[in-house]
Amino acid sequence: MMEDTIAAIATAYGEGGIGIIRISGPKAFEILEGIFSHGGKGGIKVRRATYGRVRDPETGEIIDEALAVYMKAPASYTAEDVVEIQCHGSVVSLRKILALVLKRGARLSEPGEFTKRAFLNGRLDLSQAEAVMDVVKAKTDKEYDVAISQLEGSLSKEVNEIRNQLIDLLVDITVNIDYPDEDIEEITYEKLELSISLIGEMIEKLIATADTGRMIREGIKVAIVGRPNVGKSSLMNSLLKESRAIVTDIPGTTRDTIEEALTLRGIPINLIDTAGIRDTGDVIEQIGIEKAKDAFNKADLIIFIIDASQELSREDMDIFEHINTRKSIILLNKQDKGNRVTARDIADISPNSDIIYTSLITGQGVSELEDKIEALVYGGNVSQKDSIMVSNVRHADLLCKSHGALMDALDMTRRREPLDIIEIDVRNAFDDMGEIIGETVNDEILDEVFSRFCLGK
Repeated sequence: MMEDTIAAIATAYGEGGIGIIRISGPKAFEILEGIFSHGGKGGIKVRRATYGRVRDPETGEIIDEALAVYMKAPASYTAEDVVEIQCHGSVVSLRKILALVLKRGARLSEPGEFTKRAFLNGRLDLSQAEAVMDVVKAKTDKEYDVAISQLEGSLSKEVNEIRNQLIDLLVDITVNIDYPDEDIEEITYEKLELSISLIGEMIEKLIATADTGRMIREGIKVAIVGRPNVGKSSLMNSLLKESRAIVTDIPGTTRDTIEEALTLRGIPINLIDTAGIRDTGDVIEQIGIEKAKDAFNKADLIIFIIDASQELSREDMDIFEHINTRKSIILLNKQDKGNRVTARDIADISPNSDIIYTSLITGQGVSELEDKIEALVYGGNVSQKDSIMVSNVRHADLLCKSHGALMDALDMTRRREPLDIIEIDVRNAFDDMGEIIGETVNDEILDEVFSRFCLGK
């Protein structure tokens, strides 16, 4: 298949000012010359935009005016000859030009095939190839920054450094196994234990960023809970900066979960306003309460709002029973009406929760809440935003597998097991790290990775 010439529409489907057909492979330039007429002297020049018309050579029909760009291998995205035809962004124009390109000898590309060729030709490693799609799909500035960093090779560099350390360790082990009588430096169990521990710590540092990376890439689910009329809908409106949820003084106004997406300081948030949790005979309200409990269980973060102008109720205490094992922020709301519940009272009941005094009518405490959410995402260390971050689930799983294999090797080292047994786990750790960047990956995994891409990329 690598000998085929492939083509696809590289821009999103629909009307636009510009549309692009991308062609890659050994016949790319030949196809362009067969359908593109221009009046420029010296022909089509490499890496220069040439103005002309796309014409059907059999009928002479002019399809569209266009610019053509030819990028000669290996200085192209796929490291093959690549042609881009930039025409008007009409669905009809793009479809007709693509049909003409396919008729001249190209075939329609598979999803992600351009990037797959870039990987197979050594233009990108696998983690960089995956980052291409993350860049395309990024919805927030931070998600985009993380994807660009990985596309530039920040994660690859770290993975390769760890693999180099593992190679050196494997060489020492193998030499001591195969040539025990030669005049070489003997590797002691003490040295082996130290080396494995240090490499394990390097992997642990990457794993520690995975939770943050996941939340930046996929978003963090935040459920707003509390009994009726404590300010849940007011908080949602305040964070969204619009009146999305109905706010009244009547308990039970919100009878269903309301979900909205927003970006908070570069972090994608899936915000869920839930029905007030209380005992009720209203069948419809009870359905909303059940949905609230379901959202509660699926959330990454719970924001529990308490009406601090009143004593804690039985419903409040019931909610406390659920949040003690969850990541939670407690808002002592309605400070403008007085304060009958204090942070000290809450600390005795829920010592692991963050507590903020708020008045959602005046806006008191909202900025502090945003600070707390940001700190939660970044593990309490906002400077982590500038470091390497693991945002891909596949990468995180392989890092955990590699670390697990190293810990098995470390355990056997401490038990003074034979070197050839220890070597097996060290090599497994090496292979797992290699799978992240595609050095040790099979075709099935490659097909799975690139099947998630769009056509033309």
